[in-house]
Amino acid sequence: MTIAAITLLGAALAGCGDRGNGNAKAQSSTLTTAVSAWNAIHAEVPTSSFNRTVTAANDSNHLLGRPHQYTSAIKFKDRRVKGDDIVATDQYDVSWGGGIEVFDSNDDAKARAKYIQAVTKSMPMFAEYDYVHGPVVIRVSHYLTPTQAAEYDKAAATLG
Repeated sequence: MTIAAITLLGAALAGCGDRGNGNAKAQSSTLTTAVSAWNAIHAEVPTSSFNRTVTAANDSNHLLGRPHQYTSAIKFKDRRVKGDDIVATDQYDVSWGGGIEVFDSNDDAKARAKYIQAVTKSMPMFAEYDYVHGPVVIRVSHYLTPTQAAEYDKAAATLG
């Protein structure tokens, strides 16, 4: 391949990004990480505690960094969830409190929440509250009451 052909191919590939659908990373929230979201939410919901940063090595969903999936994620606990009530044995499961997932676009975050709701709809033991704020999905344990879970939604309202 000639240098001219390589240059032309590079220019063509550079133009294959988001074409103004309003959901580009640069147009999404200025919040870029799940840890940043966690800090903002925890300030408003002090019953929560940081549990783990999701990495490629410990991501049980195997979605971190995959196309249209979360770019960062964390798990948290909420002390109002009673350990005796929890069916899940994994101490990092959303049932213990919740999780925060951050995406490159608002559409990807909405798609993730819609997928989770579809999967858990017929399985009440896996149900959860899911709140989408811009490119951020806040997943909250169904062991919290609707009023308690709504605290996370309210706290996340400034995220996106």
